[in-house]
Amino acid sequence: MRWPVWRVAVAERSMEPALNPGDWLLVRRRMRPGRPLRIRAGQVVIARHPYRPDLLLVKRAARRMPGGWWLESDNPYAGAVDSRRFGPVPPGLIEGRVLCRYRAASRP
Repeated sequence: MRWPVWRVAVAERSMEPALNPGDWLLVRRRMRPGRPLRIRAGQVVIARHPYRPDLLLVKRAARRMPGGWWLESDNPYAGAVDSRRFGPVPPGLIEGRVLCRYRAASRP
């Protein structure tokens, strides 16, 4: 059974200042294969890289295009991999929509 919400860690700097390495995200997962999530421009999503499906990306859905969603990094100068490199992402590769961000409590 797949849970509708899953937890994802931010590992790179491509979404700074909105998301930082070490942040955790709660993500609304796509539940039915072949049925895309409802996404609006400006929302942060989790998507599979079009040429490396094992790689998950955290990106902002910038705009809907004929081939899918144009996904962009908030910090393109951090060596970001986004639609500027691989073009629009088909809706079937978008795994979820970020609901909230939190930072794990630091231990003394």
